[in-house]
Amino acid sequence: MDRSRIAVLWYGLMAAGGFGFGLLGERRPFGTDVLAHPLVVFFVTAGVSLMLLRILLRRPVPEVISERMLIVGCLLGGAAFLAGNWIATHLLAVR
Repeated sequence: MDRSRIAVLWYGLMAAGGFGFGLLGERRPFGTDVLAHPLVVFFVTAGVSLMLLRILLRRPVPEVISERMLIVGCLLGGAAFLAGNWIATHLLAVR
């Protein structure tokens, strides 16, 4: 797989994951503790996925996804989380 496809896959998964966890944010399905906040759970899930990728490929993750791509993907996931949270709070709220 070439770098451009990996970048698109990484960015797409982080954006979709962040948005999905953002939609769950107000309901707090994992509990009310700080470590159970959907944003924290999202980034823990992303970290575990990267460790699993490291184990499966038997190569360091920065050889597959550059550090810059990792940071941009995390920022994109965080922004998508906020967008999903805003949509869940303002547009999907039934009062």
